[in-house]
Amino acid sequence: MDWGRAAVETARINLNFTRLVAPIDGIAGQAQLQVGALVSLSSGPVTSVSTVDPIKVYFTVGEPQYLAWRERYPTEASREEAHKNLHLELILANGSTYPHAGTFFFADRQVNESTGAIRLAGLFPNPGNVLRPGGYARVRAAIRTEHNALLVPQRAVTELQGGYQVVVVGDENKASIRQVTVGERVGAQWIIADGLKPGERVVVEGVQKVRPGMPVNPKPFAAESPGR
Repeated sequence: MDWGRAAVETARINLNFTRLVAPIDGIAGQAQLQVGALVSLSSGPVTSVSTVDPIKVYFTVGEPQYLAWRERYPTEASREEAHKNLHLELILANGSTYPHAGTFFFADRQVNESTGAIRLAGLFPNPGNVLRPGGYARVRAAIRTEHNALLVPQRAVTELQGGYQVVVVGDENKASIRQVTVGERVGAQWIIADGLKPGERVVVEGVQKVRPGMPVNPKPFAAESPGR
């Protein structure tokens, strides 16, 4: 009777060895071993399982932007509160915006010496497993609001010997060179912190051909749509 119980217990243990259960919830990749294959420590992984809901999205920011964020929120408590209020947007590879907002997760321990950027991670809900590991996307977030900001197309701004300048069209449609102080870039536009006034006209196309005092024939600038 004892031999029979031992045989049943051995069979039960061996049967349990034929069923693999991942310690995490997620989505499994392609099986590397097929049904009937002998699995051992030396046979390699059977498959890979990735947690995808929520899914981690990694992105980088420059060291100056990272330090500016730390200066704005110098204490741990203020940073935690800022991180809670930080909503991340995900721009997918096809140009569409992912419908679910993400949250800040963590910052890496070091700055990349080659790029001068630090790696960050955000968490995005992923119902239906639309997002998959290895996918490409861009992360966007509003980190502050600047009221009455004056923006011009980036193509209107010329960098020269460490400074920035734009070509301004005066009342008599004559061009003049104006030194400006630039702020942050917002999409295809640049914030002008100083040097321009609201309502002044700047040259966007053909900036390199314009000379001071040259008469111009100004026309409204039509920015290209993102899909073009």
